[in-house]
Amino acid sequence: MADLVRVRRLSDHEGQQLLRITRRGTGSPIRLRRAMVVLASAGGNTVPAIARLVQADEDTIRQVIHRFNEMGMASLDPRWAGGRPRQISPDDETFIIETATTRPEKLGRPFTRWSVRKLADHLSSHASRRVQVGRERLRQILHRHKITFQRTKTWKESTDPDRDAKLARIEEVTARFPHRVFAFDEFGPLVIRPQAGAGWAPAGHPRRLPANYHKLHGVRQFHGCYSVGDDQLWGVVRRHKSAANTLAALKSIRAARPDGAPIYVILDNLSAHRGRTIRGWAARNKVELCFTPTYASWANPIEAQFGPLRTFVIAGSNHPNHPALTRRLQTYLRWRNANARHPDVLAAQRRERARIRSERQQRWGQPTTRAA
Repeated sequence: MADLVRVRRLSDHEGQQLLRITRRGTGSPIRLRRAMVVLASAGGNTVPAIARLVQADEDTIRQVIHRFNEMGMASLDPRWAGGRPRQISPDDETFIIETATTRPEKLGRPFTRWSVRKLADHLSSHASRRVQVGRERLRQILHRHKITFQRTKTWKESTDPDRDAKLARIEEVTARFPHRVFAFDEFGPLVIRPQAGAGWAPAGHPRRLPANYHKLHGVRQFHGCYSVGDDQLWGVVRRHKSAANTLAALKSIRAARPDGAPIYVILDNLSAHRGRTIRGWAARNKVELCFTPTYASWANPIEAQFGPLRTFVIAGSNHPNHPALTRRLQTYLRWRNANARHPDVLAAQRRERARIRSERQQRWGQPTTRAA
């Protein structure tokens, strides 16, 4: 039996970038869908489950995962072709990028940063290796190599000394006991106001929402629970995050497997998830709490499931109040769970496709090998 296709272990920076792309839902739709695929695979979801999540073919999902394992974050961007042959050699481009990413002061220039004009002038007259390049061509080269003009920002990397052990434990339980693995997290804040979105409409006549600058309904948090093996998502809307609400969610997860056998719940390191009461209840009820490393909540399988919630329930909406928003969330969850295909059905479909390919090979001599 071939090995299951799964994305390699993500770095903290990659996980945070993917989480930011899926939660914000802005930018290129292609980049968003590929980020959801990678994040779902990192959370232990199988290829069929991811294909249902993003409504794509399983072979496409495998291709996205393989490309990410080879190229990293660069694989999320679409590749456009065409254009004239390059007039600047690859060595010249490498030198341009090295110069652009070096502080001007280190090269003897009295600047703290480059402008396109200053950089082009330096390359053509002051650099140790002179390169004649116009400003527009220089801008294109920088854009192709993802060198952009941006503000300095801080960055976070997991400082958890048990980072590798926690990630290894999450990978182990999702691989060995998928039908006993659950995930829990809060999704929010949910705010009552017109939400920008996208949808099909006649050209030049997009759907319009009224402007509203008054936020009088407060915020809510959706406490979500996800069954990895069954691909089922459920949850409730609460006023705030708390240990009591977390314990109620964990009890609903335990009730989903009432046979008393051990279960595994993946969740992040929020203080409301780690209280003494919660730990004591988990120990008495055979619930192992698998915490994600610090600053690595991307390892939680439920994170990829929140993307469709924002896309199909929050974006493009104008809910009058929180009860109406809650009803829409629950209606979508019932539709989602009813349309989730059971793993046994998926296995039967895969066997049927394998049988058809085998018959074709025997009849026409067509190759039937496919990626796992």
